Amino acid sequence: MALSAFTAPGRFWRGNLHTHSDRSDGCLSPEEVCRRYRAEGYDFIALTDHFIGAYGYPITDTQPFRKDAFTTILGAELHSGAMTNGELWHILAVGLPEDFAAPHAPGFHPVAGQESGPEIAARARAAGAFVAIAHPQWSGLTPEDARSIEAAHAVEIYNHGCATGCDRADGAHTADLLLSAGRRLTLIATDDAHFTEPDHFGGWVMVKAEANEPALLLEALKRGDFYSSQGPELRGVTLGEDAVRVESSAVATVIVQGHGSAAAAVHGASMTCAEVPLERFRNSPWLRVTVIDRAGKRAWSNPVWR
Repeated sequence: MALSAFTAPGRFWRGNLHTHSDRSDGCLSPEEVCRRYRAEGYDFIALTDHFIGAYGYPITDTQPFRKDAFTTILGAELHSGAMTNGELWHILAVGLPEDFAAPHAPGFHPVAGQESGPEIAARARAAGAFVAIAHPQWSGLTPEDARSIEAAHAVEIYNHGCATGCDRADGAHTADLLLSAGRRLTLIATDDAHFTEPDHFGGWVMVKAEANEPALLLEALKRGDFYSSQGPELRGVTLGEDAVRVESSAVATVIVQGHGSAAAAVHGASMTCAEVPLERFRNSPWLRVTVIDRAGKRAWSNPVWR
């Protein structure tokens, strides 16, 4: 059984799903943000400014900056209600309609009478958005918090801005707990770029679609037809009876992770194909793959359900 991202029709398109402009707390105009990503070889971005009253509840219109070889998906980072630690929820919503109704969220602090994080996430998904739990390590998300966002399609497994700004980039622990609870989530790597520090061009998704068009990219994201990366390319993940076969650009390590402590790794030099035995995964209902290159850069597959 092969992951659908590697068998679906079309080709891979490189995109960033979490970005900010001067419409909220970024320092560049939307046009300049789009220009820089286009110049760096990205095929698309979602500009996801903070959807709070202090910024006028922006769903930033990036449609004028689409070019023949570059497109955009409208979206926002949603905020409403308090997490267990008392801080405001951060929920990524890619593919929001321009008329998505604003919550009662005047600023970056919870206030009385707000809808909860799970409620605004559910409303965004119902409106057609691809919904992700943003930077769970940075947020101090508890397992109970994470489980409450039933509308999430994905978890940020890597957030480059959180890596450069506070060394809290990881979402793997949260994602694995949710997977082991039976939640069929996918994994996204993002920048969360503000361009106020070196928080850009460090994590992205590679989305398999037949054309670089917003609607097709959004559909592919919802299906899970993508993988995430800091640099390495994944070229195939196939689950066999006794092993997982992983094809990639040259890497030094291939790891398969599963339920609980289940994990196995293969190490080598300039590996482009590796088979990881499945002995440790007999009781794991799901598997996922991480590859690591010689520079320490990673790529992550979406989970495979057995």
